[in-house]
Amino acid sequence: MDIEEIKSEKSIKELLEFGIINIDKPSGPTSFTISDIVRKKLGLNKSSHFGTLDPKVSGVLPVALSRACKLTGYFLGEDKEYVGIMRFHEDLDIEIIKKAIQDKFLGKITQLPPVKSRVKRQLREREVKKFEAIEKDRQDILFRVECEGGTYIRKLIHDLGEELKVGAHMLELRRIRAGIFEEESSVNLYDFEKAVDEFKNGNEELLRAIIIPAEIVCRVYPFLEIKEDNLRRIFTGKPIYKKDVKEDTGVKKDSVISVFCGEKFIGMYKVIRGKEIFAKPEFVMQPMN
Repeated sequence: MDIEEIKSEKSIKELLEFGIINIDKPSGPTSFTISDIVRKKLGLNKSSHFGTLDPKVSGVLPVALSRACKLTGYFLGEDKEYVGIMRFHEDLDIEIIKKAIQDKFLGKITQLPPVKSRVKRQLREREVKKFEAIEKDRQDILFRVECEGGTYIRKLIHDLGEELKVGAHMLELRRIRAGIFEEESSVNLYDFEKAVDEFKNGNEELLRAIIIPAEIVCRVYPFLEIKEDNLRRIFTGKPIYKKDVKEDTGVKKDSVISVFCGEKFIGMYKVIRGKEIFAKPEFVMQPMN
């Protein structure tokens, strides 16, 4: 599936109706505030962000536009990557810190969400795929973390300080990746607002350049193509039958898949692999008027 080709064939109205903008969130405002700025500036009814960043944290914050908001839940659990600075309350050798990370803070870990968290305070298992202490400047350590979505980095640093019996807290944090959305493809608020102003003055080029077609969900969930024959029935929310599938790509039962007809996004489905039914809908994208 060629996302750039899909983008080139869409009108700006279609991109605004089913698109994503990867905002480089500054330190200060909440994630909700950034999403709301995007919505109001573009004059949309809805917008939503893919994963909350603390107000003081900067970096990658994908914002869904209009009907792309329906896909928010499909992106939230994706891995995240951060760089930051942690401060230990005593001066420690960096090799001691690296050993503690290696022994206790890589792989599957358990976390109790912070008191201020909106989620229920109960132990949760999360996977830390990479946690590197990169550079030391007295009591400050530059670090990099790659982890499962929903991991609390501030709590990770606090727990590391507790493990080393000296205490530690996070000084700075920046998200450099959220799933398939990376720092390199993000746009700061100034450039976003400039693009919108240009669009309102009749030039859509800058705005078009920063909108990502929401069809990019096919890079996260297996892609399945169906035939055109029964589209009308499928758009009413009926299951996809085996006879509707153009080519069975071998996706496993209970997998969530993104379904297309040619380059037209149909929806998100769960694979059933029944006698006749292939998949049942979780979200069906109705054709634009």
